[in-house]
Amino acid sequence: MNVRDGMKDTMDNRWMPLTSFSSGIGLEVTSDVYCFTNQIVNVVFVGNPKKPRDWVLIDAGMPESTNAILSAVEHRFGENSQPKAIILTHGHFDHVGAVIDLVRKWQVPVYAHKKELPYVTGQSSYPEPDGAVEGGLVAKISPIFPNEPIDLGENVKALPADGSVPELPEWRWLHTPGHTPGHVSLFREKDRMLIAGDAFVTVKQDSLYKVITQDKEINGPPRYFTPDWESAKMSVQKLQKLQPIMAVTGHGEPVSGKELREGLEKLANHFDELAVPDDGRYVQPTH
Repeated sequence: MNVRDGMKDTMDNRWMPLTSFSSGIGLEVTSDVYCFTNQIVNVVFVGNPKKPRDWVLIDAGMPESTNAILSAVEHRFGENSQPKAIILTHGHFDHVGAVIDLVRKWQVPVYAHKKELPYVTGQSSYPEPDGAVEGGLVAKISPIFPNEPIDLGENVKALPADGSVPELPEWRWLHTPGHTPGHVSLFREKDRMLIAGDAFVTVKQDSLYKVITQDKEINGPPRYFTPDWESAKMSVQKLQKLQPIMAVTGHGEPVSGKELREGLEKLANHFDELAVPDDGRYVQPTH
């Protein structure tokens, strides 16, 4: 691929002073799924570590995280490794922080849902984070988080309409909106492996203490950055029906087995009580 520049990196010099005890740590979830925590967010490498040019990157971390991600790639796949493509679950600042730097270095295509394209091609800003939702300090400081779009220009393409995932033939993508209009999750049927993005997470993302300690608990999407709670509920219910055995989420530790099954079922069945804030800019008065 020949990268056509003209890209605009609104994440440049936007480092966020947020971290966790898991930052910089990678975990092999399966033989070909590797979860690397960058500050407070996870990026995922999908591919055999013995094939350094036959893998895919899912999401691209926090602003100013390029070197951390490249170091993790070298640790996992060896020197001068690069993916075949980058897949974005969505375009929030903590999932696209390094993507333009990585596209320039690797010269690889990026894929996102067609409804997410306006937010990664410079056309639309996300709704402003809602610092009024109940929660901890992360929710309160969320108004400082960037909500403006990056611009990947012609280097980003819509995911195929048939649900296939470019360069990952065993996987399919599912539209899981609510957190953002074009949010997607990825699922592999053979081992029921789920990459959920922020459709649900395994840490109470609004609480600074729990973000830092990565205290594991299955939660709905981050409250301060989720404008459509009805869609978010339907997305969690859609994922629960898949009966995943293992899941990597955008925030928090990977989860599997009984803990995943029971936690996701509880969230799906009691979403309004467990996930939706009592008050907030994007909450309907009925809640």
